[in-house]
Amino acid sequence: MTKKGNDHVHTEITQAPFGTLPDGRQVTQTTLRNAAGMQVKILDFGGIITEIHVPDRDGRMADVALGFERLEPYLGDSPYFGALIGRYGNRIAKGRFTLDGKEYVLATNNGANHLHGGNRGFDKVLWTASIKPDGLELRYRSPDGEEGYPGNLDATVVYSLSIDNEIVVRFEAVSDQPTPVNLTQHSYFNLRGAGKGDILGHEMQIDADAYVPIDAGSIPLGPLAPVAGTPFDFRQPRLIGAQIGADDIQLRNGGGYDHCVVLNRPANEAQGDARALVRALRVREPQSGRVLELLTQEPGVQFYSGNFLDGSLQGKGHTYAYRGGFAIEPQHFPDSPNQPAYPSTILRPGQVYRTESRFRFSVD
Repeated sequence: MTKKGNDHVHTEITQAPFGTLPDGRQVTQTTLRNAAGMQVKILDFGGIITEIHVPDRDGRMADVALGFERLEPYLGDSPYFGALIGRYGNRIAKGRFTLDGKEYVLATNNGANHLHGGNRGFDKVLWTASIKPDGLELRYRSPDGEEGYPGNLDATVVYSLSIDNEIVVRFEAVSDQPTPVNLTQHSYFNLRGAGKGDILGHEMQIDADAYVPIDAGSIPLGPLAPVAGTPFDFRQPRLIGAQIGADDIQLRNGGGYDHCVVLNRPANEAQGDARALVRALRVREPQSGRVLELLTQEPGVQFYSGNFLDGSLQGKGHTYAYRGGFAIEPQHFPDSPNQPAYPSTILRPGQVYRTESRFRFSVD
């Protein structure tokens, strides 16, 4: 089937089976292909991006997304390859928060803390998929009490692919009770190609003057810190591996880079207003010439350097090396429900949660 997108060019959309869940439900993979030849493959299970095929400077295509060729590894303890994350991306300390005077207890699945929505987050559910004029729409109702969260939350995510090689991800959600919401996309990238070594030679630039320091359990200490004079200063382009081995307490706490950076945003933005779509970062792989830029409406991005990839995972015929991929997860700050100084992540009845991010591929 072929659908016409908002960019007024044709995006080819095809679907095929991708395995069966233990309860017998069918999982479907949708492929979006633009007129330039870029391809993105997405599952209705977990909203997982399984493949991203983009050209290098010589026009040679490669899959730059870490993932698996079969469903079964995604059902187990996979490192969130390509997944939609919710209700809350990142960590909530001790799996607890107080909202309107009531304490809520969440699933703890990361030591003593809550991570990426709990034991069965949005990455482990089958979404309802439908083809729309601008791409693939996924819907999921998270029932009141799921993983400890209050309220019935109706979430919608739309994936689309532009002629300019942008993967556009639009989130929307409403709830019938106040609840924290912090949705994100958790793809791992290697711009040389998935399975082709580590990402330490990628050149990164991040538009952030500050970051969120963490303790040994990866929970925010509270106050934001300037990046100046630290290994977190990517305001000018430099290699990811340039200072990843520095003797720095924050790098030790994260096992490398696993921190939320605080994006530089327009000074006239009022908290709660619709945020402008700004360029958050740019990553360039010198050998291939591939470039990835992230544009987002979010206040932060979790930059993760694949510290827990240890060479034991295999997918698509590859072994994923230590630090064989990086993740750039647009989001609000971790543990915001317990950090009143951070921008609020509370969605209340009558409000609509909306946010958009764009992953733009090019070459130089």
